[in-house]
Formats: sequence, C-alpha cells, structure tokens
Amino acid sequence: MSIANQTVDYLRRHSLILTTAESCTAGEIVMMLSAVQGSGDLIECGYVVYSPQAKQRLLHVNPDTIETFNLTSVEVAREMALGALHDSTANVAVATTGILGPEDVDGIAAGTVCFAWAFHSAKEPCVFSRQQWFPGTRCEVQSAASEYALQHLPHFHRRALHGERG
Repeated sequence: MSIANQTVDYLRRHSLILTTAESCTAGEIVMMLSAVQGSGDLIECGYVVYSPQAKQRLLHVNPDTIETFNLTSVEVAREMALGALHDSTANVAVATTGILGPEDVDGIAAGTVCFAWAFHSAKEPCVFSRQQWFPGTRCEVQSAASEYALQHLPHFHRRALHGERG
C-alpha cells in the first residue's frame, strides 16, 4: 500500500481533515493524496507559497522570523503550518520549506527541507517540526520530502493526542 493510501486511511480513521502549506514540495503532498480515491473529503485545501511575500500574506509568517532564521528553517515551517491551520476548517496542517538544489543557498545545503505538522487541540494548536536532508536531484528531493511529510503525520498526531509538544 502506498504512503498516500496509508495516509488517507489514517486521516479517515481519525476524522482528520488536512490542509498543507507547501513551498519546496510545490503541491506534491496534496497531489499524492488526491490520487487516492475518496481522498477529496479529507483535504480541505493546499497552499503553494514560494516567495517570502506569499508566506507572509497568505500564511501570516512573520517577516522577522524569515529575517532571523531564513526561509529554510523549522521556525518558518512552524509558522506556515499554524497559518494554514488558522485560516482553514482543517484540524491538521503539514508545511514544507526547503532547498531542492542543485546549488546550496545562504550556506544551507541543497536537499535540506524543514517540516512542520500542526494539530488542533482543546487548548491551543500543537506543532512539531523537523529538519531533514535528502540526497538526489530536485525531483528526487521533492518526492522524498513529500513522502517524509506524509509518513510522519501519524507519528506526530499520536504524540499530539498524548499532549506532547515538539
């Protein structure tokens, strides 16, 4: 069973509705999920935001966060996920921001991707973030990052259910 099928099954079993905030994955996460029959009722929306201005305007990423930590940072990914979650009816958001390559940017290695998973909870949203490096071409990094984002969604959802933060 593909990671997209597994994720759709997980979303359905746990009554989760997903939104994404994708930069380097350019909508591939939503595209992967939408290929699964019946996924339409589990995807609320997907933002594809490349520029700093789009991240700020559509997802309310603070310009100071971008200036302080860089576009490729877990801090920006966290704000992207929270912004997508805040402006949608979804109860889970996944965000990606990174450098596909082939060149390094601002001292950050090509293949570096930052992720965030945000979940609604009773009190305040619960957010988890990670940075990961993937080898390969632009397309290989993009696909690997999209799969990584989906593979880790259940893990962080279970942690959120137990009241963990991270």
